[in-house]
Parts: sequence; C-alpha cells; structure tokens
Amino acid sequence: MLTPIDRIVSAALAEDAPWGDTTSEIFIPGHAQLSAQVVAREPGIFSGQALFDVSFHLVDPSVKVVLEVSDGERFDAGDVLGTVAGNSRSILRSERIALNFVQRTSGIATLTSRYVAEVTGTKARIVDTRKTTPGLRIIERQAVRDGGGFNHRATLSDAVMVKDNHLSAIASQGLSITEALLSMKAKLPHTTHVEVEVDRIEQIEPVLAAGVDTIMLDNFTIDQLIEGVELIAGRALIEASGGVNLNTVGKIASTGVDIISVGALTHSVRALDLGLDIY
Repeated sequence: MLTPIDRIVSAALAEDAPWGDTTSEIFIPGHAQLSAQVVAREPGIFSGQALFDVSFHLVDPSVKVVLEVSDGERFDAGDVLGTVAGNSRSILRSERIALNFVQRTSGIATLTSRYVAEVTGTKARIVDTRKTTPGLRIIERQAVRDGGGFNHRATLSDAVMVKDNHLSAIASQGLSITEALLSMKAKLPHTTHVEVEVDRIEQIEPVLAAGVDTIMLDNFTIDQLIEGVELIAGRALIEASGGVNLNTVGKIASTGVDIISVGALTHSVRALDLGLDIY
C-alpha cells in the first residue's frame, strides 16, 4: 500500500516524465553508473529525508541513497548532505523531483526556525496555517515541525474555527455571538476544540461568555494585543494572527499571546539552494 509520501512523489514523477526521460534514455547508456553528492549552497535546516529517498527508490529501488543529515538538523553552506549512487538514467530521472521537494521543505524549516528564534524567551508558539500548497500539506506541516514550529488544525474537519465571515453570517440572522456559539457547542462532542476569530476588542467578552477554548486576535495592533491579553486574563488561549513577519513577531510575542500563526511559513517561502553534484 502506498504511503502519503509515496503518493505525493509518484504524482510528481508522473508529471515530470509521463512517457519517460527522453534525453537520458537516448543519450545515456543503459548500463552507465554514477555517483553524486547533495551539496548545500547556503546554510539552513534540513527537512524532507523521506521525500528525497522515495524520489529515487520509486524510480529504481537499487539506487543507494545515503543522507548524512536528519530532519530538523542545521547545516552550513558547502556541507555535503549525502550521496546518491547507482544507475545513471535512474538518478537523472529522479534528481529534479528529489531536489524540488527538499529545497522547498528545507526552505520552510529554515524560515520557521528564524521565526522561532525571534520569540525565544516568550511563551508564544509559532504555528502554521492552512495556506499550504494544495496536495502538499502533509509534507509542509512536517517541515514546519522540523523547523521548531507547531501545526494548526490540519483540515476543516479537525476543529471548530469560527472566523469573521461566520460571525457576519450569524449577525445577519439576528443572533448574538454568545447565543450562536452556545448553540453550536451544544451540538459538538466534548472533545472538539473551539476557536473564534475576533477583529475588535468589543467582540472578546461575548465570545468568552460562550466558554470557547481559543480566541484569535486578528490584525490587532501591539497596543490592542496587550489590551486583549489583559482582558482575556487566562480564560482562553490567545492566538495572534495578521501582520506577522520577522520584524514584528518578537513584539507580538512580548504581549503575552500563547500562539502566533504565520501563513508565510508555507505560502511565501523561498526554496533553499541545494544541488546534486556528480563526482
């Protein structure tokens, strides 16, 4: 049975060479062998060990892949991260897919680690969002963890998260926020986590009155975050979202929030520069 990683890599390989690798199959003798090193062109945090391995082994199980770096491990520019050896056609067929995956996942892990470093000494957790590449959420969430971050809900099925559009829809029906939330909670299993997004201070008390688990303060200024943390006073977990970047995340964390969600970890990441050099 194919694992989720197998399915993701299989789809990528099929997209890249639907009828084979025309160049290698014509230009490279079928018996030719080669060895190559995975080399870091810049420093970072590695993520994607399973992706790299599967990218070669789904094409040719006999290719020998040895990675000297583990997921979550830091490396420097110029470091040799591993080696690949085996049939030349197989390696050339697989190399771009393998690199595409680990360059992106290592980029996510590296960026996440920078955010985590900025909140050191506070209680704030750096978490991802659902703003992931369609079909690649499982590997991008793993990359966030490899960078020292944490995951938000994985899917719409995992938890209740009432956002601004939900609240607007309720308001149009003439219901109060508290009434609507209490009615919703009465229909949920007791194990279901409930989070509510607010964008104004005056929404906080009505939401707290419904006994929710987490309140997201969306696009609050630093002063508003401080006011919100004081008002909530430990009655719910506090998540800050919106306007988060490497220049602001430390100040946001210093307000006392518990969670800082950062969409940029996955939706705006730059792939890390890694290469596969034949030797």
